[in-house]
This record gives sequence, C-alpha cells and structure tokens, in this order.
Amino acid sequence: MRKRLLNNWGLKLISLVLAFLLWFLVVQMGDPKDDRDMGNIPVKLVNTELLEKENKVYEVLDNTDTVRVTVYAPKSVFTQLRSSDITAEADVSKLTDINTVPITFTASNANVVSIQGSHDVVRLNVEEKRNKYVPLVTNTVGEVAEGYMVASLTPDQNRIEVSGPQSAVEQVDHAGVEIDVTDATSNLTANVDIYLYDVNGNPVERANLVKNVDYVRMSVEILAVREVPVTFETTGTPRSGYMFTDVITAEPEKVRIAGSITAVSRINEIVVPGEKLDITGADEDITQVVDIREYLPENVRLADSGFNGRITVTAYIEPIVEKTFQIPMEDISVSHVPEGFEAQINESAESMISLELTGLNEHIAALRQGGITGVVDIEAWMEEQNIENLRAGSYTIPVTFALDERITIKNPPSLKIVIKETDS
Repeated sequence: MRKRLLNNWGLKLISLVLAFLLWFLVVQMGDPKDDRDMGNIPVKLVNTELLEKENKVYEVLDNTDTVRVTVYAPKSVFTQLRSSDITAEADVSKLTDINTVPITFTASNANVVSIQGSHDVVRLNVEEKRNKYVPLVTNTVGEVAEGYMVASLTPDQNRIEVSGPQSAVEQVDHAGVEIDVTDATSNLTANVDIYLYDVNGNPVERANLVKNVDYVRMSVEILAVREVPVTFETTGTPRSGYMFTDVITAEPEKVRIAGSITAVSRINEIVVPGEKLDITGADEDITQVVDIREYLPENVRLADSGFNGRITVTAYIEPIVEKTFQIPMEDISVSHVPEGFEAQINESAESMISLELTGLNEHIAALRQGGITGVVDIEAWMEEQNIENLRAGSYTIPVTFALDERITIKNPPSLKIVIKETDS
C-alpha cells in the first residue's frame, strides 16, 4: 500500500496543486490586493539632449509632465508606499511623429503589481531654436520732486539676447526696464529686472524664453529746473533818418534750463550779446535766429528735450518823424538863481519859441500843444560854464525841456536872461 502511494505520480501532482491553492487562499485572505490613487507624480524627461543636438527646443503642453497614477498592490505595501516611491519617466528618444513621448512607471517596492497613469504620454511642442538680439527700452515710474527733471536714463547695456522656440522668439519686439523716481532730487542707481514685450507693448510671458541677463544696472540723472528770461543786446545804429525803437521781441521769451541746484540758482537771465543783433544801417526791422545753447553757462543745459534752442528775435526800426511846436513864453521859467541875484527873460524876447522835435512817431504823437514847458536853469548853466561867481549882466542861456529822452530837439533854443543883483 505504502509503495503504491509513493509511486503514484498523479496523486503527487494533485497534492502539489492543492497545496499551492491552499497557500494562495491563505495569502489572499491575510494580505489582499487593492488599488489606490496617488497624485501629482512628476514625469522626468530623459535624453532631451537629442533635441538640443538638432538645434531644437521643446515645451511641455497641457501640464502632461505631471500625472496621477493608480497603484495595484497588496494592502500591506500601501502602509509604506509614498508618491516619491513612484517614478514616471519619458524617454525623448521615443518621440513620435505627433510629438508625444510614452510614459513608463516603476516603483521602488517590488511588491507593486501594476501602475496605471491618468495619461500615458507627455505631449510636447517641438520647434527650431532661435536666438536674436532685441533693444532695451528704459522707462521711469512716478514723478520726481517739484522743480526737478529726469535728464537721462542710462542702462549698462542697450540690448539683450533672447533664445527659445522660434514662434516665441518672433513674438518679442523689445525688452523693457523701469525704475522708480518718485520724489527724487538727486541721481539714482539700481539693478532693475528685464521684461519682454511684443510690438504692441504687451508682455510676452513664455516659460521657455531665455534671456542672456535677467537684470541691468540703471543710472538716472536728476537735475534741477528753472525758467529764466532771455534778454538781447544790440550793436550799431540804424540808417540816417531811422531809429531803433528799443523794442525787442523774442519767441520764446523764456527758456527752461537744467543743471545742478547750485548752477541754476545763480542764473536769473540769459544775455545774448549785441553782435548777434547788429542794426547797423538798418531801415527796417531786423530779425535773427539765435541758438541760445551757445550762451548757456558750463554744466547747464536746456530742460526741454523737444526744444532745439533756436530763438527768433526781432529788433524794431522806425523812421524818424519831425514836428514843430510853438511854446508860449509864459511856459518858460527861470530856476535856481543864486542868492543875492534875480533873473528874468529879456523883455525884447519873442512871445513864442519855435521848438523843432524829432523822434519816433509814437513819442512825438504823444506830445500836445500847450503841454510842453521849458526851464532856464541858472545853476546848471553856471556849472556847465565853470562859473563860480555870478555877476550881473545879460547872458544867453539854453532852455531845457522835460521831454522823453528818445526825443531830440533840433537847434536847441536859448534865451537872453538879464541877471541883476538884489538889494542887500
């Protein structure tokens, strides 16, 4: 009987199968398998240098380089299994024609039965790599203190290099930097971040765009500003029969200057010398264009960048007019007679003095008959004649009239004055 049992291979095989089934049932009942979701597993892209060798760059689309996974394993495995134990990898050497890369999953725990991802490929946008230089545009934010201005913005470089996918690089028109100058009264220096913009000034924000520098050193020159008048001198005399009216107009009449607070505070006006406005022989108005920048003091400049410094100036010339006035003798007085003397106009003098006046029309026209008075100033005459001691007698003494200094008397009149000693 025992021999029959030992030699029966069929029975042995059945016993082995039954034993295995019994073991399997025991294991399953003691540590059953289950599945669990584990989220946000990063997908590692490998062999990306293959694209670099072909001068191509890639961009991951739709966040497909992050995946949620479902892990199937015995329940006992989950007590120690962490997301970091799951590895997701996409080999770029397996890139398909539609720019997808399959994802493979592995677990550090050998008892994991299977891993299933929420998606099984990483989707890429693959393009030719392009580099180009774009200009750097500077700008300020805020307002400097009142009475000051931003004179210049100087970055330590005026262009940067941008590289990345061709479609992204082509969007970039320029780079821009901004520096805050709020209430500034002196020069500023700072490191400022660089941003990329399209042709319409809209930010270009593409993660796969690379700048060769991320910031530049910016220097800002801040100057004091003051508005001052411009005055003009003249040289020469007009043609005979003409006269300079002493009127000069300029457009503009004032200019804004900029410089250090010390420099501009010393300037009250800008004077243009006479050689720039020569009226020699003129018989009509003289107009010149003067570049005021030639007459600015050292270290002072024009504050308005849009103003080229050219001022149009005009000196006004008019013909001389003549007019004769009859001055009644009663409008002539004698003054400043020394003590001990008396003076009076000779009785034989005419009742009227003929006064010929020349000057500009506006000044002559302002005079009216009967409004002109004359004076015989004895003291002034003695001083002019160097007479220290007056003696009685008859003298011819000039008559002075209170007229505008721009009016000239042709043939200034004199009167015979009789001077007598008074009783002591």
